[in-house]
Amino acid sequence: MRIPRSLSLGLGLCAVLPVVWLAGCASNPKATMPAAPEPPNLAASQAADNAAIELTEQRFAKWVENFRAYARQQGIDEATLHAALDTVKLRPRAVESDRAQPEFTRPIWDYLEAVVSPQRVANGQQKLKQYQVEADAAEARFGVPTNILVAVWGIESNYGLNYGDIPVVDALATLGFEGRREAWAKGELLDALRILQKGDIDRAHMIGSWAGAMGQTQFMPSSFMRFAVDGDGDGRRDIWGSMADVLASTANFLARSGWQPNEPWGLEVKLPAGFDAMRADASVRQTSAQWAGDGVRSMDGSPLPDMADAAILLPAGVRGPAFLVGRNYRTVLRYNNSMSYALTVCLLAQRIAGGPGVQGAWPRDQKALSRTDILALQEALNRRGFDSGKPDGQVGPATRQALRLYQQSVGVPADGYPTVELLQRLQASNADSAGLDSQSATKVMPATNDK
Repeated sequence: MRIPRSLSLGLGLCAVLPVVWLAGCASNPKATMPAAPEPPNLAASQAADNAAIELTEQRFAKWVENFRAYARQQGIDEATLHAALDTVKLRPRAVESDRAQPEFTRPIWDYLEAVVSPQRVANGQQKLKQYQVEADAAEARFGVPTNILVAVWGIESNYGLNYGDIPVVDALATLGFEGRREAWAKGELLDALRILQKGDIDRAHMIGSWAGAMGQTQFMPSSFMRFAVDGDGDGRRDIWGSMADVLASTANFLARSGWQPNEPWGLEVKLPAGFDAMRADASVRQTSAQWAGDGVRSMDGSPLPDMADAAILLPAGVRGPAFLVGRNYRTVLRYNNSMSYALTVCLLAQRIAGGPGVQGAWPRDQKALSRTDILALQEALNRRGFDSGKPDGQVGPATRQALRLYQQSVGVPADGYPTVELLQRLQASNADSAGLDSQSATKVMPATNDK
């Protein structure tokens, strides 16, 4: 169900009208002019806006009442239902953000340099000193290094400065009502009520992002139910106000997702001349000793650390830096399944611990593809018989694999990295093929007509 665009417009008009009326009352009576009649089209538009708002609110109220009955059946008590749902509000911003798909994307080097900035590194080092006792306790309990925990905190909420301002109940109820992901939102909302019922937090302090992610390291309610722990011994799991709970809960999430205490996340490496880019794939895994045997070297020439199931990562293709990443890098992906996110967490953690930043050169002359460009690339790959799946404007594993196979077929390094040049080459090739098909059809036509 689509929330009418007129909702935000109508609310804006309702907010402006009282101000205009008050301004009229404060004016000089001698200067007061007779009010001009409202243009019929404006009045009709306002009436339509008001009607749309009222209808949307009625539908939302009905959805909430149906959810209330469902939650009651799932064991949520009346006190929690009243506290959580009696004041629930529709939050159009949640729907707008959920539907938003930015047309233009940033190159990974721009993202990394903006997030792993000198200021964020310095702040992370300061925060680690400030909460060293809590971080050390979390590492001792769960085996996840303190710098990794602080890096997740730094990226998720800028060390607690911004973890959202929307009541979680409101955000999830709005997304459930909107309907695109209703089943998911209902499940998360039910878990949010369970958290309230248990007493870990009250409704007023359960705030988060437009998607319902909560607290200083942005747990969804379902993740909170599975991974949040009481780190300070007060009987509550408070990922909003207790740093002991924040760090312990984050460590528990990573530990239970597969963190290996005696392995690094990975490191930047040099690849040997003639390295086959097809091998730079998450599915091609071997020990770091085997990669060393293939000629992969650390940036400073020291032996590669012991890593099992390690893979080569080329986040900007063969012209950019290379990384050897292992199980712990993939564990960070469980927190947020984005290569840019996981690499950024790991590099920020490395910098917080006093390690180096990225040393290899980024291909800064390459223009990032827009969403429309990626759609065109996927369509062009599919037309050439390289299956990238249903075009969606996002570069996922299927698109990368299709692109690798195409690159291999035309004799260029098969790194799966999309560029403007590859898109143009594909489109030109498809245009040539279409022209040949058209000429063939023209030649056949006379024979067909003779019959």
